[in-house]
Order: sequence, then structure tokens, then C-alpha cells
Amino acid sequence: MHSAPRNIAIFGSTGSIGRNALEVVEAAQDRFRVAALSAHSRLDELVEQARRWQPDWIIATDPVAAARFAPPSDLAGQWLVGPEPLVEIAAHATIDTVVAAIVGSAGLPSTLAAIEAGKRIALANKETMVVAGELAVRRAAETGAEILPVDSEHSAIFQALRAGSVAEVKRILLTASGGPFRTWTTEQMEQATLDQALAHPNWSMGAKITIDSATMMNKALEVIEARWLFGIDAERIEVLVHPQSIVHSLVEYVDGNVLAQLGAPDMKIPIQYALTFPERAAGPTLPLDLCRIGSLTFEAPDYDRFPALRLGSEVARRGGTTGVVLNAANEIAVERFQRHEIRFTQIAQACRTILDAHDYEPQPTLETLMRLDSWAREETRKWTSV
Repeated sequence: MHSAPRNIAIFGSTGSIGRNALEVVEAAQDRFRVAALSAHSRLDELVEQARRWQPDWIIATDPVAAARFAPPSDLAGQWLVGPEPLVEIAAHATIDTVVAAIVGSAGLPSTLAAIEAGKRIALANKETMVVAGELAVRRAAETGAEILPVDSEHSAIFQALRAGSVAEVKRILLTASGGPFRTWTTEQMEQATLDQALAHPNWSMGAKITIDSATMMNKALEVIEARWLFGIDAERIEVLVHPQSIVHSLVEYVDGNVLAQLGAPDMKIPIQYALTFPERAAGPTLPLDLCRIGSLTFEAPDYDRFPALRLGSEVARRGGTTGVVLNAANEIAVERFQRHEIRFTQIAQACRTILDAHDYEPQPTLETLMRLDSWAREETRKWTSV
């Protein structure tokens, strides 16, 4: 028997994380109630979701898309427009859990609002930790908010850390698939097309995170995220390439024990764990068949072919304003690659230049972070290769 259903707000409900979260809720036998849904521009899909789940609030965060869209009159919930309602709803007294699945820094204000209100946050928006991790973790400790990771790698670390204290950890090993260009030379990657960068071998994800996987910037950002989520200094966080995406990450303890979390490459697994923690429950995923998989392989990462990894380690070590600058520069560089304005290998080059050019502060305010976010975006839009 369970208590009353927990009210969930799913921000970014039409993206891959949001859709998977709704599948988890569907299979959860009334453990959860969808109280709010948001989407940026896929408003037809948002309406379909709202008809199915009957939330109290339906948020179209892109005012331009919303202005061209007439919401049907039969929707039971309140139709809201713009990003501002996300902040109000994240902190609303009736919301128990916020699934933070908005891609990029656009998800930061509502996630911080949920932290301030002491909510449980199922965190898929890694930018919160990359941009403002120190601030977010400190405020969560003060407000009682729970930040539970939805990234498969960080969920794996979170689970493995239940076996010991952070002080007993020798190192964290973040696994990476290597993306579509794992075996490519630098010269080959210089000619990589957008379609090739979007052809991930294991995961079905949105375009931005799929390109991040191809550059391995996603892993760089995850190193930074792990540093703040788990209070582990950067020198104890390493990347391990694992093409099969079955071992989602490992924790090595000082006594020589290494704990790994294994699972199918299915985002529903970490999403469900974040929603049901500390309990485990049967879910909508197929069991892992290791006999069918046969073998698991591991490789050292190549920091020369994938320079984004070096950026991630540097930012995790320095902290301060470096995270917001790297994240903003990467978002714009990825957009420029998608518009065919820069080559694939120039994404990391642009990020390196902008990071080196910014005025570093070790303990920035939120206002400083937001100012540098805008600055880094504008500088990256103007960036040209030397």
C-alpha cells in the first residue's frame, strides 16, 4: 500500500526525458499524479499529453510559438504562456516533485526555484550543476531540497555511493559510450556532417545532447556535475569509455572494492529511481540479459581527439565562473554547427577561446553568472577560427 499520489511537475514533457517520465508514471500504479506539464514549441504534443494526464497547469514556454497556437477549449488545466510560470509552479505548495528536463540554461530558474522551495528535484538538466552547482547544492542543504540525478551516469554513482562515504571514495569512473566518432581520427571529424553527429549508436536523445555526446562535451559537463552533486574533488573523477552503455558508472573505494551499476540503455530506469527513491519498484523496462550481451569492453578516453574532456576537467577543478561560460559557449557553438556555420571540431575550439577570454571570478553571485551567460553567448556568436 502506498500513501496519496505524489504531485509531479514535468518540465520539458515533450522531450525524450519528459516522454520517458510519463511512461514511468503510466506504469507506476497511481503512485504519482501529473500536476503540471510544460513544452517549448511542440504544443500539439503538449495538448495530447494534457488530455491524457489532466494536469492543473499546462505551460507553453515559447511565447512566439504560443501566439501562433490556439489551445483547445476542452483542456481541463490552466493554459499558461512563457517561461515565468515555471518558476511559480516549481515552488507551488501542491507540487512534491519537479522533473527538471528542460535542455540548457533555460531550465536553471525553475530548478533553482524548486530548490528554494525544498522540493524533490529529479534532475535531468545538467546545466543547473554546471552553471550554478556550488550555489544549488548549498541552498539545497539549507532548504531540505532533494536533488536526485536522472542522468544514467549520475544515477549509477548515486546508487554506488550508498555503499560508503564520500571520504572513502578513491575515484569515480564516469562511463561514456564514445559517441558516433569513437574510432574516428581528428581529420575525419573535421569533415563530419550534422547527420553523422546525430547518429548515436546507443541512445535516442534530442539533437543538442546527441551532438554533445559526439564531441564528448556531454561527458565534460557530467564531470563538472558530479563534482558538485557528490562533493568529490575533480582529481578523483575520471572518464572511462564503455561502448556498450551497460555499465553506467563505477565508484572505486579506498579498500580496492569497485561498485558498478548496470542496466539497459533506457532512461526510464534512472528516472524511476529518482521518483521512487528510497524505494525500488517494478517498472516498464526489460530485464538486462548479460548472456545475450556476451562481453563488455572498456577503453581509455583520448583527450587529444576529444578536447572537450580536458575542458570539463579544468572547469570542475577551477569552479567559479568557468562553468557558466563553458556551458553558454557550447550551447551557441552547437547551434552554429547545426546551422552549418562552423565545423564539428570547431565546437570545442570556440569553447576554449571563450573560456580563456572571460574574467574569472572564484565565488560569483547569481547575477554575475547570468551576466556572463549572456556575454559568453554573444562572444560565441561572433567567434571565428584563427
